[in-house]
Amino acid sequence: MTRSEQREKAMITVYQYLLMKRDIDELIENVYEVPSAEIDQYFRNVITYSVNNEERYAGYIGQVLKTGWSYERLGCIEKAILLNGCSEFDLKQVQAAVIIDEAVELAKKYCDSDTYKLINSVLDVI
Repeated sequence: MTRSEQREKAMITVYQYLLMKRDIDELIENVYEVPSAEIDQYFRNVITYSVNNEERYAGYIGQVLKTGWSYERLGCIEKAILLNGCSEFDLKQVQAAVIIDEAVELAKKYCDSDTYKLINSVLDVI
């Protein structure tokens, strides 16, 4: 599985967590379709950082959204993409440009047609 595919699965895992608030290890195993222990530790960290730091990351995201927008107003897919981006920034193991590019690609694949611009602009400031 490529890193991009793992990143996509990490986004889907956080998305499902935001919707269902189920056990994160169970969600990881369901999405990745392998035992949790077999998942690349980097992406396990991305997922757990996203879930455990949602409130803090939501604060960062809320500060850079345009007037009239708030973190709460975003859809769960947009939240998952942005939360994972923030956690990757925290982990400091991948260049910011790669994190932003991958997040933009996920937004193009899973979100409305112009949402990638929002994802790009928010992560570029954070």
